[in-house]
Amino acid sequence: MHMYAWRVTHPQEHRDPDHPLDQDEAGELADIAALLATASRVRLLFALLDGERTVDELARHLGMEQPAVSHQLRVLRQGRLVRVRRAGRHAHYRLFDHHVPDLLAALRHHREHLGLPISSPAEHRETTAS
Repeated sequence: MHMYAWRVTHPQEHRDPDHPLDQDEAGELADIAALLATASRVRLLFALLDGERTVDELARHLGMEQPAVSHQLRVLRQGRLVRVRRAGRHAHYRLFDHHVPDLLAALRHHREHLGLPISSPAEHRETTAS
């Protein structure tokens, strides 16, 4: 038995997590991890946990400029972490599939497990303003 408890929500669609990792797959996983290398992309993904949102809704919600949100969403879409549904002039973004929320939860839980302090929004504004 592996020392980690792997939670596979849909075992019929996945190989065993203990399966040896070859160079190609390792590179592909590194590419996915690189998509999470900016705070703005991570914030966008977390903002989509509640469901679909337009670029304007995301920009307002996160306090970001619309062009920056559009750019980051394009990167996330190319990396298949988000999907887009077009309705007239509006694009509605959502998480790509049921794995992305699990990935985000695992990231947050790992951070909490490390014992890193959780700052309040006010503390965050003070540190980023300096």
